[in-house]
Amino acid sequence: MEFKERRWVIILIFLSVGFVFILRLFFIQVVSDKWAAKAAGITEKKITTYPARGLIYDRNNNLMVANKAIYDLMVVPSEVKKDIDKEAFCNLLNISLEEYESGLAFARKYSLYKPSTLISQIPAEEFGKIADQLIYYPGFIASPRTLRDYPLPIASHTLGYISEVSQKQIENNSYYKSGDYIGTSGVEQTYEEELRGKRGVRYIVVDVFNNEIESYKNGSYDTAAFSGDNLILTLDAYLQAYGEKLMQNKKGSIVAIEPSTGEILAMVSSPGYDPNLLVGRDRSRNYKELAQNDSLGPLFNRAINAQYRPGSIFKLVESLISLNEGIIVPSTRIRCNRSIINCHGAHSNDDLMNAIIHSCNPYFREVYKRLIQRGEYASIYKDSEAGLAKWRDAVMKFGFGKPLNLDIRGEKGGQVPGVSLYNKWYGEGGWAFSTIYSNSIGEGELLVVPLQMANLAAAIANKGYFYTPHLVKSFGENKAIREEYTIKNNTGIKPEYFDLVHEAMYKVVSETGGTARRARTKDIEVCGKTGTVQNGDFPDHSVFIAFAPKDDPKIAIAVYVEYAGFGGTWAAPISSLMIEKYLKGEVTDIQKEKRIVEFENLYIVKKKE
Repeated sequence: MEFKERRWVIILIFLSVGFVFILRLFFIQVVSDKWAAKAAGITEKKITTYPARGLIYDRNNNLMVANKAIYDLMVVPSEVKKDIDKEAFCNLLNISLEEYESGLAFARKYSLYKPSTLISQIPAEEFGKIADQLIYYPGFIASPRTLRDYPLPIASHTLGYISEVSQKQIENNSYYKSGDYIGTSGVEQTYEEELRGKRGVRYIVVDVFNNEIESYKNGSYDTAAFSGDNLILTLDAYLQAYGEKLMQNKKGSIVAIEPSTGEILAMVSSPGYDPNLLVGRDRSRNYKELAQNDSLGPLFNRAINAQYRPGSIFKLVESLISLNEGIIVPSTRIRCNRSIINCHGAHSNDDLMNAIIHSCNPYFREVYKRLIQRGEYASIYKDSEAGLAKWRDAVMKFGFGKPLNLDIRGEKGGQVPGVSLYNKWYGEGGWAFSTIYSNSIGEGELLVVPLQMANLAAAIANKGYFYTPHLVKSFGENKAIREEYTIKNNTGIKPEYFDLVHEAMYKVVSETGGTARRARTKDIEVCGKTGTVQNGDFPDHSVFIAFAPKDDPKIAIAVYVEYAGFGGTWAAPISSLMIEKYLKGEVTDIQKEKRIVEFENLYIVKKKE
């Protein structure tokens, strides 16, 4: 009996030991990947193959963004020898011991058995000096990939740049992992999914020195990387480059649009920067220097972010709205009463066309008064509220007061003041036309961005409609384009009212008494309107919008030159040079070009005396 009891105890011990072994084997082989990874790491490596990012071309198939080969140096911490000659290794890589230690510590934290990036974006010419030496440093693997390159160092704000993904981006999107790159601004950001392509994986067999022997199982487990889609931009690269040349040493912007499509031909923000500065190992340092340049703001895209007053150019909008609503007719004459608001030039009792040509302030003050105080209510306060609401609705149909939905992010919408704004400022019943009449000449609380002003020129050129401005013409094999960029946006103004405005804009440029004589261009009928935008205690901004040719518009343009004074002095001739460059392919007035290029208005802004 005693022996039988001992037998069961022995059997129970053996069963317990067996159960423990089975449980441990289950943990090692199924639950934990530590030993599987370590065993596989002796003979095989899993290497991510990165796709080439899609190329970017201009409308004429000029390459604007290309790719060049670089290498990331990966490390598998568990395979790094304890007795590695750190000093020699750091000298080979041209890094400090601190950089090496911190990089290795980060890799260990991520995984002991999976590769992670130690050094990123090593140029091919530098990596050639390193490659042959890696045999002596087990645990370090080179991972080839591509980096952006800019054959034409222009349009930096439009193209944008790529940077390493943040932890937050990784958490929000499972596609990305540590060490990946992502479009951070411009079209690189907007069209990230189309440009990035699809990653692949290679499995290779390596020897004890980490040298590649062959593909694992003849590549049967490999997956191919697929390159990203190419983008075709609406930009004309040579027009863009010319605009940047004209705006050198100036603050401001140029936006040019093809009226018939809404395609942006040029979008210049000055000062800008060479996009090649934000690639490679020096990217972070260069970005920091650009970002810290507060006085110039080279990273700031003035074309879509800077909010200015429209100035006298807004008189065109006032003219069209008042004609459309029967407030005035073309023959309406209004005396130039300079005792109520200042004006300039020799005129006294203009009709509408001459009021546009002479940019008569008293004329448009009175037009605005008739729009705001229509006599619908006995109270001037209630009457002004009703009139302002109607006026605001009409103005916003021109694309003002909200973002136009351009295909790069960060676009500001400007401001068209309404009843709620003035009620907040002055209280309900505390304001009327006399409080807000500065809006009549494009001052006051009106704010626009240069893109909206170019879009206004396009809408006037088209006699009442515009297509949403956009920067990408097509992408991918199907040559796709976003549907919203093919839809007409109507201003609500009858087409026949634009004939008078076209003729007036033509005379602004062509007549001796016009305010934009410097925008005249040989053999091209240019239609334009100047603006001199008030700027507080600082010099006025020089502004001009135009389209050409008069009877078959191919280009609409807006130019802002900060602190440069009259619109006809600097913005108008810049517009004319851009128009001629686009329509003719060359510029004939070399003296005008020389005068513009040599003009500097960037470093010192003196307050008015």
